[in-house]
Amino acid sequence: MTQTGQYEEQLTLRDVVAVLERLYPPDTAQSWDQVGLVAGDPDQPVSRIHLAVDPTLAVIEEARDAGADLVITHHPLLLRGIHSVATTSAKGAAVTELIVNDIALYCAHTNADVADPGVGQALAQACGLTETEALEITEGQELGRVGDLPRPTTLADFAHGLHENLPATAAGIRVAGPADGTVRRVAVLGGAGDTSFGAVRASGADVYVTADLRHHPALEAREEAVLAGGTPYLIDAGHYASESLWLPGLAARLGAELGAAAARLEIHVSQVRTDPWDFVLGAAGPQQNPPSAPRTDDAGDHA
Repeated sequence: MTQTGQYEEQLTLRDVVAVLERLYPPDTAQSWDQVGLVAGDPDQPVSRIHLAVDPTLAVIEEARDAGADLVITHHPLLLRGIHSVATTSAKGAAVTELIVNDIALYCAHTNADVADPGVGQALAQACGLTETEALEITEGQELGRVGDLPRPTTLADFAHGLHENLPATAAGIRVAGPADGTVRRVAVLGGAGDTSFGAVRASGADVYVTADLRHHPALEAREEAVLAGGTPYLIDAGHYASESLWLPGLAARLGAELGAAAARLEIHVSQVRTDPWDFVLGAAGPQQNPPSAPRTDDAGDHA
C-alpha cells in the first residue's frame, strides 16, 4: 500500500487485515475474547468479501457459492479451545470448508463492540438515538451506549419502531414493562447484556435494549425497578438481530478505508439468518396478557 492509501497492485488479505485492525484494534477486545485472522494466507488475493454475524456452515456455503475470498464475522469460530478439526464436528467441518475452498476468515468481536462507530452505535441508531455516551467502561473500553430520544414516547410505540428497524426473526422482540410506559432515555448493549443492569440503573435509562435476557436476571431487574419507580423497562431484541445492524456500516467503512482499491472489490452482507430459532407459538401482543399457567415444581430450576 502506498503512503496515500491507494493500492497499486492486487489487494491482498494482508491489506484488508491491516484496515480491519485500524478500525477495530485487537488490543481493545476483552481479555477473554479471541479475535483476528482465523484462517487464510496473508498474501492471498482478495476480490470479494462476505460479511456475517456468525461463521456458520450455511454462511460459509453462501460465501463459497458467491466466490468470496474472505469472510468477516462478528462472532469468533474458535472462541473456546478445541482438540480436533475433523469434519465429524461442526467446527471441524467449517474449518475444512474454509481451507479447501481457499476462503479466509477474520473475526471482529468485542473490539467491534467497543469501537466508535461500532455495534453499539448501530443499535443506538436503530433505536432513534443520535447522540450517545458510553453505558459502562469495561477493561478500559467503552461498552454499550446510552442517550435520549428527541421526544418522549410510549414503550409500545418505541418497541414497534425498533422492531421495524431490526431484521426479521422468528422470535421477534420481547418486552417487559407497561405498554403505555414513558420512554425518553434509552440504554443499549448489542448481544448478551444481562450482566450490565447496574450500569443501566446508574444511567437513568427508561428502557434497556439488549439480548439473551435470562429468566432470573431479567425478573430480578424488573423487581428492582418496582422499587425505583418502574424503570428500566426491558427489551430483548435478539442476539443476532441486535448485532447484525453493524454489518452495513462495516461494509461502508471498509470501502472508504480501502480507497481506490474498493473499485476492484465486492463487499456483500450475508443473507443467511443465523438466529437459531425457526418459529414461536403463543406470543402475546402489547395489549394482551399471556395466559396463566399452572404452578410447577421449581426444584430443578437453577439461577
